[in-house]
Amino acid sequence: MTTNAAGRAGDSEAPPSSRGPGSVRYVEPSPIARWTTTARAVIEHFGQIGRMTASAFVEVVRPPLEIRATLYQIEALGVRSALIACVTAVFIGMVMAVQFAIGLQKFGGTEYTGRIIGLSFSRELAPTLTAVIVGGRIGSGIAAELGSMAVTEQIDAIRSLGADPVKKLVVPRLFACIIVIPLLSAFALVMGFAGAAFITQVEFGIPAGFFLKTALSTLGFRDLYSGFFKTPFFGLIIAALGCHFGMRARGGTEGVGHATTRSVVAIAITVLAADFLLTKLSLMLWNG
Repeated sequence: MTTNAAGRAGDSEAPPSSRGPGSVRYVEPSPIARWTTTARAVIEHFGQIGRMTASAFVEVVRPPLEIRATLYQIEALGVRSALIACVTAVFIGMVMAVQFAIGLQKFGGTEYTGRIIGLSFSRELAPTLTAVIVGGRIGSGIAAELGSMAVTEQIDAIRSLGADPVKKLVVPRLFACIIVIPLLSAFALVMGFAGAAFITQVEFGIPAGFFLKTALSTLGFRDLYSGFFKTPFFGLIIAALGCHFGMRARGGTEGVGHATTRSVVAIAITVLAADFLLTKLSLMLWNG
């Protein structure tokens, strides 16, 4: 009996090459197969996000209107994100001012610092950096909140009561982000100008009034609009991705953590990709 048990144990520990022809062996997938699987998963995610977003736009006009919930989300997502938007914009403005002023100082052109900062902040830095940094905070919060509801079956309870989770959970967050991101971007633009004007006066002796005068004199409606027309799309992306990954969370607290991480990564990548496409579109519309 001992010999048979040892023999069976030895058979179970035998390498795959020594087993019989009917044994199953693991085959490492090729790089092309892995890339194909990843691409298919990304396409499926975007399809689900598009279907959820379209459903949200349909549900927004159906009574009852979620006005109270939307106002609460504006306060939760917007007002509580103002500090991080302010701090980010001030220090980015200071860094950009120092970098440009030092570079222009070599050619005796420090007086052009305000013009460059005004154009770069209004066209790209204020809307895009606000969407990436504040969007990470907003998207992770949405994913964590909805993910906790998903793993505790609260979303299933909403369905069982005859309500639509998209209308109750997605619509308020979606339209709150569409409203909040443009406002935070405008706030970041003002604070970025303030930080740049302060550091140029302290470090390089350029009066703050002259800095702001040259910066504002360079800006036109086209510069402001080409940057800020992208912000509602950024808000849509942030809310849609956060809601999507949050509502798909499975597996308890670990699943909520994975959903939060994926939402932050997806928001950063998608916002930057959308920024490129929308910038090309704005150049075609207003410079073509």
